[in-house]
Amino acid sequence: MQALIHGIILAFGLILPLGVQNVFIFNQGATHKKFIDAFPAIITAGICDTILIFLAVRGISVVVFNVEWLSTLLFLVGCLFLIYMGFVMWRSSPEATNTEEQHPFSKKRQVTFAASVSIFNPHAILDTVGVIGTSSLAYTGHEKLLFTVACIVVSWIWFFLLAILGSKIGKLGNSGMLLKRVNQISAMIIWGMAVYLAYNFYLFFD
Repeated sequence: MQALIHGIILAFGLILPLGVQNVFIFNQGATHKKFIDAFPAIITAGICDTILIFLAVRGISVVVFNVEWLSTLLFLVGCLFLIYMGFVMWRSSPEATNTEEQHPFSKKRQVTFAASVSIFNPHAILDTVGVIGTSSLAYTGHEKLLFTVACIVVSWIWFFLLAILGSKIGKLGNSGMLLKRVNQISAMIIWGMAVYLAYNFYLFFD
């Protein structure tokens, strides 16, 4: 039971802060007219987190943090992708009023971006692989399984709650202007995270 409670509290503590992954899931809930249309993003993010948590518990963190070129590549790709994603979200308009504006993300694009913000996000990997992986070392056997399952379940529940919240807020706007502002705020947050990531990259390899 201690492992279960530990897993729940730890997972909530790591996933609650406003990260790129959270912003993207919330944004998809807000920009789609039907909540079910955001499922590809939710499910993809959930699967990616499940894989990362499983690998973390299995000890893959040792490989990631001990191979310098892999860590460098992870930071660089993550930073560049966040900059690109910010531009895409800034220009995205959920209710297009002219042919130059974009429509909500398609299912394929949701899957691609959700996977990218999960796999190419160094902070998410540091949280899952570094913190959860390290914490799991305190348990063995059945307790380790409970700890792992708790972290995974909390992750899935949180993604669904974020999308639901985004969907509720998205329905408040009738003209699409509110949703456009949500996209722009999301883009600015993501750009801020890209700058923060670049700064951490500089400190880490200085």
